[in-house]
Amino acid sequence: MATILEDSKFNPDQKLKVVGTNPVKHDGPDKVTGRAKFGADMYLPGMLFGKILRSPHAHAILKSIDTSAAEALPGVNAVATRDDFPELQAGTPGGDLSRNIMAREKVLYDGHPVAAVAATSESIARRALKLIKVEYEILPHVIDPVEAMQPGAPILHSHLRTKGVEGAEDTPTNVVERLVCEMGDVEKGFAAADFIVEGE
Repeated sequence: MATILEDSKFNPDQKLKVVGTNPVKHDGPDKVTGRAKFGADMYLPGMLFGKILRSPHAHAILKSIDTSAAEALPGVNAVATRDDFPELQAGTPGGDLSRNIMAREKVLYDGHPVAAVAATSESIARRALKLIKVEYEILPHVIDPVEAMQPGAPILHSHLRTKGVEGAEDTPTNVVERLVCEMGDVEKGFAAADFIVEGE
């Protein structure tokens, strides 16, 4: 299955309102003089500070998360984990997003959020993170996209199947979709070219 993109109708000589101009940055003076206020500059009564516990592993099964010690720490108002988020089926609208917001059955990348803490001070929130006990079963991973597409590569999302390939097997894959885009007459372009460079 191929998606065909028609020749672009964009006129490079067309005068645009924003692209190619140098608009005035209205917040520029406040930022360069230090007058600008950011979220970190605000302190309000009853304000809580949040911290995220992130996975140190690129790919692992989350066997257990124990937040009891963190929840018992004075000053901690809340600790959130996968159990506090609705169970949305992977592959459904919002399902993949929910697994990115907070790791569910497994972590999918180094730094994937595993737990979140809200406390009355930043230092208490940091201490609470250190009290959360997480048991991981580390899985093999790859960091090269070409390697990830090879047969036998560690599967990141077991619910994914390759779309756009006739007769593709119903097996988990790291290749979500095969998409072919064509614009103009490629063969004619090659025939008219002075030089042709091939490679990857």
